[in-house]
Amino acid sequence: MNDLQKPVNNDTGKDENHFSRLGTILASYLEFDKDDKEKSSVLKPAQKPKAPAILRYLKPVPWLLVGLFLFSFYWDFPGYTTTLFGFPLLFEGLLRIISVSGMIGFLTNWIAITMLFRPLNKRPLLGQGLVPAHKERIAYRLATAVSDDLINPELIKKKIGESKAISRYRKMAIRHVERVTAKQEFREDLKLWLLDYIKSMIENPEFRKKVSSHLLNELDDALQDKILERAALKTYTYFRGQSLQEFIEELLEKVPVSAEKNIGFVEEYLDELPNSIHANSEKIDELITTALFKLINQLNVQHLVEENLRKYDQQKLESMIRNATNEQLKTIQYLGAVLGTIGGFVIWEPILSLFVLGVLFGSVYLLDQWLYQ
Repeated sequence: MNDLQKPVNNDTGKDENHFSRLGTILASYLEFDKDDKEKSSVLKPAQKPKAPAILRYLKPVPWLLVGLFLFSFYWDFPGYTTTLFGFPLLFEGLLRIISVSGMIGFLTNWIAITMLFRPLNKRPLLGQGLVPAHKERIAYRLATAVSDDLINPELIKKKIGESKAISRYRKMAIRHVERVTAKQEFREDLKLWLLDYIKSMIENPEFRKKVSSHLLNELDDALQDKILERAALKTYTYFRGQSLQEFIEELLEKVPVSAEKNIGFVEEYLDELPNSIHANSEKIDELITTALFKLINQLNVQHLVEENLRKYDQQKLESMIRNATNEQLKTIQYLGAVLGTIGGFVIWEPILSLFVLGVLFGSVYLLDQWLYQ
């Protein structure tokens, strides 16, 4: 409270100093309670997605295929044959066929996924990865999708209405205003600041001159067609021995005293402030919603997203995509080993393998349909 009574020495910085002091007063009282902060924290960060359960079973498959491939040089069903429904089955070389096919399936998927991102920079023979080579197109397509489908103004306006966030924060603000304005310390600080500010403005000769000049112009306009009133005013100033402007400036010098006598209006205003906000709550919500909508309409979401994505270097862009899809890409990579192994059985015995695979996959599909329904 003592700070409010300190004089302002720098005339050119009076306004700035006074409003800085007002900001200090408001900041000392406008601190939201812990409960308000917790209620306002609606969104929580999403947890990192767990890896698919199947991935833990697929990871050993490539190593198992490498082991089978090496083992096939030592033993690979030498001379083993049998018959099934009259069809001869030759087992010799089976381990090498399925192991090589499985490793090819794994390596081709690994190469395909790697080629999405590497090489980061264009190389003379190896070229450049698909993502870094088409970074500009990806940025444009992603920005277009975001602005058209995800963060367009109409959708944001709809979500603002559905969430009722504006009314919720307005109610929170009203509760806080009621608590703050009810504090006598805040009221005393505000009244002292207001009186000090009025006094500093009136003591400024330039301010008094501007106000008196403005009032003189208003009087001239108001009394332009009123000859008697103009004559009476000139007669009054003549007998007082001072110009009308000097008379107005003299009255202005008495404003601080009058303000101090009538400063109680601040108490009445603060008492009525919460009720006034309550009474106009719907208009306030509508005004804030309209202002937000106009602000959002002025933002070029597509340009902002595209500009930020263009700033990403190749490695950062790769990291962003991999963080979102890494587990799925690994699953595809390891599934290549499984599908390659199945292809090895087809190479070894096409008709029998296709029959078994048809029965197996058909059964899985029917079971999935039954469970889904």
